[in-house]
Amino acid sequence: MAETEITLPANPLALEHQVCFALAVAARTVIALYRPVLEPMGLTHPQYLVMLALWEHEPVSVKELSGLLQLEPATLSPLLKRLEAAGLLERNRSATDERSLAVALTPAGRKLREQALEVPPAIVERLGMDVDELMDIQARLTKVIAAATR
Repeated sequence: MAETEITLPANPLALEHQVCFALAVAARTVIALYRPVLEPMGLTHPQYLVMLALWEHEPVSVKELSGLLQLEPATLSPLLKRLEAAGLLERNRSATDERSLAVALTPAGRKLREQALEVPPAIVERLGMDVDELMDIQARLTKVIAAATR
């Protein structure tokens, strides 16, 4: 297999040429757009991600949820505790495996999904970008994540 030649910019250490910088700033600024949209729902952005996973996959074990969200269980646990305290989910020992915690939505957690349906259009509007363009960015970022986690 032939080696691919890598062409670097004139100053490869320039801040504006760093993928990590662009990703970090994009993540911070886009997540900040979510804050005012999620506040009326009583959710932070990380809690919103947990709820998205549960609306799609519940009931699910903490281990499975950790994998879906690509979060360590130690990071996920406080999020689950706060969502449980808010009455949006329940954590119970699995009937088949005492070591496993099953996470399921409460009726209030399921009902919150109706309000959450307003979040994606609000974010698209705040970004002022075309949905196809955003979906292309999402696909490219998914490719970056896959390449970085090989």
